[in-house]
Amino acid sequence: MKKGFLVLTILAMMLTIFAGCGSKDTKKEGSSGKGMKVGMVTDSGTIDDKSFNQGTWEGILKAKTDLGISEKYIKPAGTTEADYLKEIGNLYDAGYKFIVTPGFKFETAIFAAQDKYKDAKFVLLDGTPHPEKGDGKVGDNSVAVFFAEHESGFIAGVATALQLKEGEAGFIGGMKIPAVQKYNWGFQQGLKYANDNFGTKISLKKENVIYQGSFSDVAAGQQLAAQMYDRGVNVIFTAAGGVGVGSINEAKTRKNVWIVGVDVDQYKDGVYDEANNKSIILTSAMKKIDIATFDIIKQEQDGKFPGGQTLTLDAKNDGVGIPTENPNLSADTVKQVADVFAKLKSGDIKVAAEATGLIEPQ
Repeated sequence: MKKGFLVLTILAMMLTIFAGCGSKDTKKEGSSGKGMKVGMVTDSGTIDDKSFNQGTWEGILKAKTDLGISEKYIKPAGTTEADYLKEIGNLYDAGYKFIVTPGFKFETAIFAAQDKYKDAKFVLLDGTPHPEKGDGKVGDNSVAVFFAEHESGFIAGVATALQLKEGEAGFIGGMKIPAVQKYNWGFQQGLKYANDNFGTKISLKKENVIYQGSFSDVAAGQQLAAQMYDRGVNVIFTAAGGVGVGSINEAKTRKNVWIVGVDVDQYKDGVYDEANNKSIILTSAMKKIDIATFDIIKQEQDGKFPGGQTLTLDAKNDGVGIPTENPNLSADTVKQVADVFAKLKSGDIKVAAEATGLIEPQ
C-alpha cells in the first residue's frame, strides 16, 4: 500500500511539472507584448493634431490592440532639448523604455538620450540624432525613419489635377523645413505631370506658395486660406499641422473649395455635412506614419529592432501615397492615379527631391 501510494504521488508530481512546462512553452515571455511599454513624447502639437503626432500615436494604439503593449504619451511644457529630455526621462523612470518621437525637433534630444539611457530603444521619425554642433550618429539603440514626401506630394498633385481638370492651386506650409518643402516640390511636379500627360490645366502662382512659419497657428492658417480663395484659388495643399487645421476650417465655411490633406487621411476632418458625408478634403498626401511606428514596435517584439539604421519609406515599399478610398475622387481618377503610382513604384517615373525649376518663396 505504501509503495502504491508513493508511486501515485510521484506520478502526480511529474504531471504537474509537465503541465507547468507546457504552459511556459505556449506563452513565451514577451511574445504577447504584455510586458512591453511604449512611450511617446509629442512635439509642439497635440495628440489629435490631424497630422504627425496623431499618426504616430495611432500606430502605438494599433500596437496596443494587436500586440498587447502598454502605452503612454507626454506633451512637454516647451520645445527645447531640455523639455524633451525631461519627458524622455520621465517615461524611462516609469518603465517606458521604448520611446517614439515625431519630428526633427527631437534630433538633439535623442542624440543625448541614446547615450544616457543605454538600455532603452528610440524611434526618431523624420530626423536623425545629432548634437548642436558636430557629426550625428544613429546609436545601436535608435532608428531614424524618413519618408519620401516628394513622392507623396507628387501623387496627390496628380490626383488633384485629374479630378479638378482645371483651376488654380495653392500651397500652405508650416515651418520651412525639408519635409515640408519636399511636399511642396512633389505637389508641383504632380500638377505638371498631369498637365503634360493628361491635358489638365491646373496653375500655381508664386503668390500662392507660402510657408507660415509654425505648425500651431490655427488662426493664421485660416487667414492665409481665405486670402488664397479670395484670389481665385480653388484647391490648397496644406502641409502645416495646426496651421493646416485653420485652412481646413476656412474651406468648410465656404464648401465650394478644396483642401489636400497631409501626413494622414484627413477626410473626416473636412466633413461639413455629416448627414451626407460631404468633405472638402479632395485627397491627402500620406506618410504611413502609423504603419512605420507599428512595424518597428513589432520588430522589437520579434527581436529584430533595426538599431543603428536610417530607414527611408517611399513608393517602392508603400511607405507613402494617398488614401485608397475617398468619395471625392471618381473611379476614373482612382484608376489613372493607380497607374501613375505603379510607374513611380517601378522607377519609371522619377520625382525630384529639390526645388530646381519649381516655386519656392524666399
